[in-house]
Amino acid sequence: MVRNIVVLGGNSHPQLTQTICDHLGMPPAKILLGKFAVGETRVEIKESVRGKDVFIIQSGGGKVNDHLMELLITISACRTASAKRITAVLPLFPYSRQSDIPYNKTGAPLAKVPGQSSRNSAYTFDSRPQTPYPGQQESAGLANGNAESLHHQLGRLKTDTRNGDDRRNGASIPPTPTSAGFRRSDTSDFFVRRSGTFDSSKSEKSDKSDKSTGKEPNGINGVNGTSPKPEQRVTKPPQFSPQPGYKQWVAQAGTLIADLLTCAGADHIITMDLHDPQYQGFFDIPVDNLYGRHLLRKYIQYSIPHYQRAVIVSPDAGGAKRATAIADALGMPFALIHKERRPTQISDRQNATMMLVGNVADRTAILIDDLADTSNTITRAAKLLKKEGATKVYALVTHGILSGDAIERINASALDKVVVTNSVDQADHLKKCPKLEVLEVGNVFAEAIRRVHHGESISVLFDYN
Repeated sequence: MVRNIVVLGGNSHPQLTQTICDHLGMPPAKILLGKFAVGETRVEIKESVRGKDVFIIQSGGGKVNDHLMELLITISACRTASAKRITAVLPLFPYSRQSDIPYNKTGAPLAKVPGQSSRNSAYTFDSRPQTPYPGQQESAGLANGNAESLHHQLGRLKTDTRNGDDRRNGASIPPTPTSAGFRRSDTSDFFVRRSGTFDSSKSEKSDKSDKSTGKEPNGINGVNGTSPKPEQRVTKPPQFSPQPGYKQWVAQAGTLIADLLTCAGADHIITMDLHDPQYQGFFDIPVDNLYGRHLLRKYIQYSIPHYQRAVIVSPDAGGAKRATAIADALGMPFALIHKERRPTQISDRQNATMMLVGNVADRTAILIDDLADTSNTITRAAKLLKKEGATKVYALVTHGILSGDAIERINASALDKVVVTNSVDQADHLKKCPKLEVLEVGNVFAEAIRRVHHGESISVLFDYN
């Protein structure tokens, strides 16, 4: 029994809250969670939290936005009620996957306007157009369809204009807009006559005056008022058209969620298996990132027969470190599935090719991943492993979100069993998927809460040897 501690649970996972409270030997605090008729979240704490150590349990699965707003309002309510310390327990950290969008060194993402295709399928990642200077390579944004730069054509236009005036007026060369003695109106009229694209009002006035005086539309009389020869006509500049596929900035919500939790009044964060461990750096408060690999390792040891002859497989390169940690601890071989993501469109990433690095023939393959949302990756990996000769395929995932048609995809896939933790509520998923098995994670969070409350080290929860 612990004292001077209050455990509040949100609507995201009431069963996990009850499990944690049972392990701590205390009932959950009374809290009223609801919504007004307009849809706004309503939070009312029925117990005193003054001077207490408050732990708020809210997972990121299900209705993520409603649960996140509910968590923020609850944290603010506890801060207003003079709580001594507020710890947000997030088994699944919300908005932790958006950094999967590919970025390059300059920070601009590869984006493409739907339904449009580039001329040469070439994109630039510059965050702003570069200013040309002598000796610098020309910007790709100024190239037209014939790969000839715009300023080269304008320079040729200026040369043709001067040559035409030389032929008509001897050696006299009209002043350019950059010469001295030009007024602003003369400069605009010059561009109107030369390009016809500078000012529509000026061009209309010039056309009317040309018709009244009997001159040519371009203001060229030729010799003695006659029309100029075809070779003496001024060449129109190329029409500028912007490149399709404008670079769009994609918002990254990591720092935003960190700032929201900190601003609401959270003093500490406890989560498990962050999709990107770098998210800890977004916070100015302590973040304890627990690992679920010891649960997966115990399942392999006690539930998979002859696990020494099985192969640990990482479904992508990003999870290789996580999978190799389990493989090294159990002394098992390791394999990797390389996902080739060459298509330029983000929507085409699901059509990437997959290749296996390692040998799984006549062996049991165990896929290790941290998160399964639509289950597209693990089902495609299972199909590849069965094709390479694996006898059975297990998928061990920490966070089983299983949204959309993930359950139907798993039931129809080559997976023999999918093992997830209950960091997300799995009650509905268990009814629909006979291949699903759930591991209890509440005791891990309960032990972390107890150690944080008493000021003890939680490094024991990271030691799996």
